[in-house]
Amino acid sequence: MNIRSLTRGDGVVIVAAVVLFIASFLGTFSCDSDSCSSVPNAWDNLGLLMSVYLAGVIGAALVILTKLLPQPRKVLGLDLGQFGVALSVFAAWTALWTVFDPLGSLSDIQALAQIGAGSGLVLGLVAALVLAAAAVASPLVPALKGPLVPAPRPAQPQPYGQQQGRTGYGYPGSGQQQPPGYGYPGAGQQQPGYGYPGAGQPGAGQPGAGQQPPQAGATPPPAAPQPAEFAPFWFAVPVPRPIYGEDGAPMPIAELTPGTWYLAVDQRGQDLVAQTQDGKRGVLRDTTGIQRG
Repeated sequence: MNIRSLTRGDGVVIVAAVVLFIASFLGTFSCDSDSCSSVPNAWDNLGLLMSVYLAGVIGAALVILTKLLPQPRKVLGLDLGQFGVALSVFAAWTALWTVFDPLGSLSDIQALAQIGAGSGLVLGLVAALVLAAAAVASPLVPALKGPLVPAPRPAQPQPYGQQQGRTGYGYPGSGQQQPPGYGYPGAGQQQPGYGYPGAGQPGAGQPGAGQQPPQAGATPPPAAPQPAEFAPFWFAVPVPRPIYGEDGAPMPIAELTPGTWYLAVDQRGQDLVAQTQDGKRGVLRDTTGIQRG
């Protein structure tokens, strides 16, 4: 599960679900009469508890669970996220009419005329309305689509194949000179070797024995153009985008989510070869709008 896939709208859904759960323990009715010794809460009314409070909490849990799973899950052909949104709207709809008529058929009794909606119903209605609005508007409103947990800025990646503080073929260490040898003369002097006659030797500064000087007017062959070397970089996608196998298979193998940094290890035309956090590599075909680290 990737917590960085949650958005600001998902954060509002979580907070509203917590407030809705707390409201279930508050009084359902408000009574102005001295004869009201105890006020019940939602846990004393199973129908109210299941249709408003727990329905909203379960709907919020399904919405958040869908965002955390790498692939959307379906039950009986229904997407869990869509079912959670519908359940949240149902909880808000039921809470609205329950506040207007908290006693139902008992409201016609004269002895109960002083009983109205309690703090548990009012707070539950507010939380259910916010929960339903956030669940519906989260994928639509740009302000709610931003990441809930900002991704940290990655460190500047080293060139592919190079390690910090180590030398290798083509990567001399910082401030070090290559040792004299084939094609690498020592600092400030020329070393005897292939193409480098020793100082003071015959032929130093002039063509050696058996060597022919270049003819006047001869044009050296043009150097072959060297392809630009690809340097890996970190990037993030603005919206969820699939990556495909490097073998060209049409089915995606994973999905890149906003708020997470991925490493681009190669480039193939306009496509990027991306590496996920678990080491999986795939081809990102849609690179528009990506953010480079």
